[in-house]
Amino acid sequence: MVIFNDGVAETETPDSNVVETDVLIVGSGPAGSSAALFLSSLGVPNIMITKYRWTANTPRAHITNQRTMEIFRDLGIEEQVLADATPHHMIGDTVFCTSIAGEEIGRILTWGNHPARHADYELASPSLNCDIPQTYLEPILVKNATMRGTQTQFSTEYLSHTQDDDGVSVRVLNRLTGSEYTIRAKYLIGADGARSKVAADIALPYEGQMDIAGSMNITFKADIAELVGHRPSVLYWVVQPGSNIGGIGAGLVRMVRPWNEWLIVWGFDINEGTPEVSEEDARQVVRNLIGVPDLDVEITGISLWGNNEQYATHLQKGRVFCAGDAVHKHPPSNGLGSNTSIQDSYNLAWKLAAVLNGQAGEELLETYSTERAPVAKQIVTRANQSGREFVKLFEALGIDKAETPEEMLALIESRKDSTPEGAAKRRAVQEAMEIKNYEFNAHGVELGQHYVSSAVVGDGSTKPAPQRDPELYYEPSTHPGVRLPHAWVGDNARKYSTHDLAPYGQFTLFTGITGEDWTTAAQKVSDQLGVTVKTVVIGPGQDITDLYFDWSKLRGVEEDGAVLVRPDKHIGWRADRLPANPEAALLDTVSAILNRGA
Repeated sequence: MVIFNDGVAETETPDSNVVETDVLIVGSGPAGSSAALFLSSLGVPNIMITKYRWTANTPRAHITNQRTMEIFRDLGIEEQVLADATPHHMIGDTVFCTSIAGEEIGRILTWGNHPARHADYELASPSLNCDIPQTYLEPILVKNATMRGTQTQFSTEYLSHTQDDDGVSVRVLNRLTGSEYTIRAKYLIGADGARSKVAADIALPYEGQMDIAGSMNITFKADIAELVGHRPSVLYWVVQPGSNIGGIGAGLVRMVRPWNEWLIVWGFDINEGTPEVSEEDARQVVRNLIGVPDLDVEITGISLWGNNEQYATHLQKGRVFCAGDAVHKHPPSNGLGSNTSIQDSYNLAWKLAAVLNGQAGEELLETYSTERAPVAKQIVTRANQSGREFVKLFEALGIDKAETPEEMLALIESRKDSTPEGAAKRRAVQEAMEIKNYEFNAHGVELGQHYVSSAVVGDGSTKPAPQRDPELYYEPSTHPGVRLPHAWVGDNARKYSTHDLAPYGQFTLFTGITGEDWTTAAQKVSDQLGVTVKTVVIGPGQDITDLYFDWSKLRGVEEDGAVLVRPDKHIGWRADRLPANPEAALLDTVSAILNRGA
């Protein structure tokens, strides 16, 4: 008998009624599915459960910033994401208007598309940002995680857990059979959203409030290419009567797929309860914001949600960690939600792998909170501030105190007046639009994250003061704790980003030709600690040369110095010069980062 075998191993059945794994992940959204992908890529056995039968069914998060695209590049899925995404050059002609078919109040070139900002983005990273709705991104993450080893369990609900010194016992419900069972894991990650049950069960400490404003999402199909194709963007902001009530600052028509699938975000007064929104109500909202009374519209979904302004000040308890919306809850302003969620998991997964592999002490895991909790606070604060900054536009137009729709429309119209008051209003509108760069061109917020923890070893220097606004502009540096700067290096046949040379799951030491003694030191440290520390020597005659002399300008140390990069591409340490005993210096440093003790 011929037995078919295509190389796919059958799943082993447990020898008891308890399923065992190293890491159990609750939730398959961006934080959960990326955690599964990272852990599987690092060879860590893991199970991912979700109570739903499939991934997200609404677009939700979509802007994917450069830091996240770098991570996807690192994991080998960047091209898959780009294949389903709207590209960088089609996402940035952000319009402010009275309706899509109506008059424009102004435009901003966003997400690095302004010529004056584009160079900043090109210089900062090997990857450009793009727009991929969550409905398209999650399946890519889940597929690649599962292919690399994750056991993905749909229709499986987290119920409760208990933890002890050796692991976490998690009760789950198979929603297909109605049966409960236990999964025994060494660690548990709660990536189960803004109303996380895992976070509630470990009583994470939070600051801020939930449900501070009300919003509705209306998804629909309508071909409006002739209204938008000449000003391609993902965001069209509409100022109309009612657009300043609840919501995310103004009415939003957001492209899902160019130019026939859309999402509208419209606000409601949450203090007056939850409104009933019929399909006809939704259709009218769509037609009002598009500005075409008889527009042929297919409503595909209506959902209500609350705006949040809340973050956890500590992200873990014992063997249980939370990530993503479970620890930072905020409106979609600045497009930081799924990006930060994925970056949380990127920070956590390598640390879990190092501890599980016996390469690091348990205290390394505590640096997850130390490093990521400040990021949670920063992005929740920034996203909510961006929403509130729409008030500046309403004030500039003079409509913040308008009492009737007719008065509001007249005040908007008065920006055209040939009077001193009209001229003043036009200047005020321009100034208000400039402020929106903090929402749509906040490059420093996206790439400028700086960690201070025991997993970063200082070099005695002080972090350089920013030369430009640190929210708007990213300034590359190799100061310990910051993200590895990008530079193109290589040889006469190949070109690499410095990020390509520091893959996930290992330490990488950059040095120059006169620092070649670091290579021997790194090999000895690798052998002694059982941790890969790969050396990259950059210079003429080496495998890697400084093609444009950019790395020599960015490295921040002398040629014989060294820059140590952690697995998550943040600088763990640097040495300005080659010390008398580089092996001892490197051994002490890597041991400290990994909490290996004396």
